Amino acid sequence: MDRAFEFVGNHPFLFGILAVLAVLFFAIENKRSGRKISPNTLGMMVNSQNAQLIDIRAKKKFETGYIQGSRNIPFTELKDRLDEIRAIEHPVIIICDMGVQAGAAIQMIGKDDVYRLEGGVGGWQGAGMPLVGLKDTQAKKAKPKLSK
Repeated sequence: MDRAFEFVGNHPFLFGILAVLAVLFFAIENKRSGRKISPNTLGMMVNSQNAQLIDIRAKKKFETGYIQGSRNIPFTELKDRLDEIRAIEHPVIIICDMGVQAGAAIQMIGKDDVYRLEGGVGGWQGAGMPLVGLKDTQAKKAKPKLSK
């Protein structure tokens, strides 16, 4: 550890360049993958700005549970529907499994007011937020009603 401090002391110019490169890397990486919003912010944006939710997971995954109000446009179909998404006048929030694939979708869309849900559906559930979907509906129908 002493050698590291000695190196920094002897080469402040190199250390400065390293610090600038690190800051630039994180700034570019953050811009490339899109702006993230938290699960709590998602609800506020839907209510106050009428944000549109687009879930880019495969249809089968979407049907197992989704965030209320979201519509499914699978990532594989995204290229064909870019004009539709770009025409949305409200903020758009892209949702995927873990928040990673949404960054690639944001790059493809190329619109300013597009965000990705931090952590995706996993982050949403981790924050204690509910999912709705066909499996929930089928489970409710399958439960027999108790009669007195």
